[in-house]
Amino acid sequence: MVRIELVTTIAAPIERCFDLSRSIDLHMASTDWTGERAIGGVTSGLIGLDQEVTWQGRHFGLRIQHTSRISSFDRPRYFQDCMVRGAFKSFCHDHHYESLAGQTRMRELMVFEAPFGWLGRLVESILDRHMRSLLDRRNRFIKQVAESENGAILFRVKATFGDSAHRPTEPVRCTMFSCLH
Repeated sequence: MVRIELVTTIAAPIERCFDLSRSIDLHMASTDWTGERAIGGVTSGLIGLDQEVTWQGRHFGLRIQHTSRISSFDRPRYFQDCMVRGAFKSFCHDHHYESLAGQTRMRELMVFEAPFGWLGRLVESILDRHMRSLLDRRNRFIKQVAESENGAILFRVKATFGDSAHRPTEPVRCTMFSCLH
């Protein structure tokens, strides 16, 4: 079993960091080097409690699909996504946010296990480096967008009544340097 913990401090409001972290569009922009795309479930906008997304991307030269569900959600402090279908034996990713002196501390804990017993444990060391790199690149991307000059208006969000889900009022497309409405 692999446990990856990363902490990123972002000079932006906690709500912005939280929503950027659950943005399907931002995730795809931050992992464009893998060709990762949302192909099922929530495929754009913000994902919320009990919603699923199916990702497809190229990792280690293989096309891989991974479906996760948001299993816990407490905006803007915490959410968790766990694999419901995919290549791992198990996979959960916890996202924690804390507001500190006008900044946001984003702490992510990813825990996963490869299948195939002892052979899977050998593969886990390679997966550890790959997933750590993917998560680090994604976090740097979130930080860059959140701290950008127009970060405050990136996502016009409206609350829906009866649950904690939030949806953008219009589609957002992100590139390395900006997000466009």
